[in-house]
Amino acid sequence: MRKVVLIICMTTLLIWGAISTSCGIVENKVAVISLNGPIQSGSSGLFFGGSIISPNFVRNQLERAKEDIAVKAIVLQVNSPGGSVAACQEILNEIEAVEKPIVVSFGDTAASGGYYISAKADKIVALPGTLTGSIGVIAEIPNLKGLFEKLGIEMEVFTGGKYKDMYAGVRELTPEEKVIMQELTDELYDQFVKVVAEGRNLSETKVRELATGQLYTGVQAKKLGLVDELGGLNTAIDLAASLADIEKPTVEYYKRETPSLLSTFLDMGLQKLNNVTQVQSLGAEGIILLETLSNPYPQPEYR
Repeated sequence: MRKVVLIICMTTLLIWGAISTSCGIVENKVAVISLNGPIQSGSSGLFFGGSIISPNFVRNQLERAKEDIAVKAIVLQVNSPGGSVAACQEILNEIEAVEKPIVVSFGDTAASGGYYISAKADKIVALPGTLTGSIGVIAEIPNLKGLFEKLGIEMEVFTGGKYKDMYAGVRELTPEEKVIMQELTDELYDQFVKVVAEGRNLSETKVRELATGQLYTGVQAKKLGLVDELGGLNTAIDLAASLADIEKPTVEYYKRETPSLLSTFLDMGLQKLNNVTQVQSLGAEGIILLETLSNPYPQPEYR
C-alpha cells in the first residue's frame, strides 16, 4: 500500500513539473525593474521629456513583483540624477513596504534623489565608475524682475499674508525671507540625512560629513559605506538570489510600457497642448517666463 502511495505521489510531482514547464510556470524568480530618468510625481513642463521615475510607476512595478509568488527577490536598476523631494519620499515608502529582499544596482548615475530612494534597500551594488552620492537638497526661487522689464511687463502684486509674494519671482527676497527659505531647505536636508543614516546603518554625524552635495565614484562610495559591493547587474542579481536563499534563479525583466503619442497628448491635457503649439512663437524668454509662472512655489529637489 505504501509503495502505491509513493508511486502516486512521485507521478503527481512529475506531472506537475511537466505542466509547470509547458505552461511557463517558473518558481524562484528574481524580478529586475529598471528605474531610469529624473524622479517626478508626474509629467510636467512644456515639453515631452524622456522617461521619468514616478511613484505611480514604481508602485505598479513593485505590486506586480509582490503579487507574483514565484518572485523571491527584486533588483532595482537605478539610473537617476534625482528629482522632486516629495516623489522621492513616496517612492521610498513604496520600497520599504516590500517584504521581499531588494537589491539596488546603480548604473551611470545614482545621485541625490537617485541615492535617496536606494538608501534603505537590503543591499546596494555600484559599478566602479558609477557617480553617486550628491546627498543634499536644493530649492530655487527665480527673480524675474529683469526679464519682466526687458519684456515690458509690469506686475501689480496684491497679497494677504506677510510672505505670500516671496515666491512670486517679481522681486529679490528680503534677508528675513532668505532665512525662511534656508530653514525650509535645512529641514529637508535633515530628512535626507536621517534616511541615509537609517538605511546604511551609519551615524548621523558620519552621514553629515559625507552629505556635502559632492559626487563619489562607486569605489569611493564603497569605502565610505554608501554601497555594499562593486559590480554590475549580474552581481546584483546573484546577491538578491543569495538573500532569498535560491541558487539558480530565473530572471524576469519587467519592461516599461511606452505610452502612445495619443495617450501622452491626452495626459498632458488640452491647455498643455496649446502651450506646446505656441512654443516657437514664445522665444526663449517667453518659455522661461511661462514655465516659471506655471509653478509659483519653489520645488525643493534632491538633485
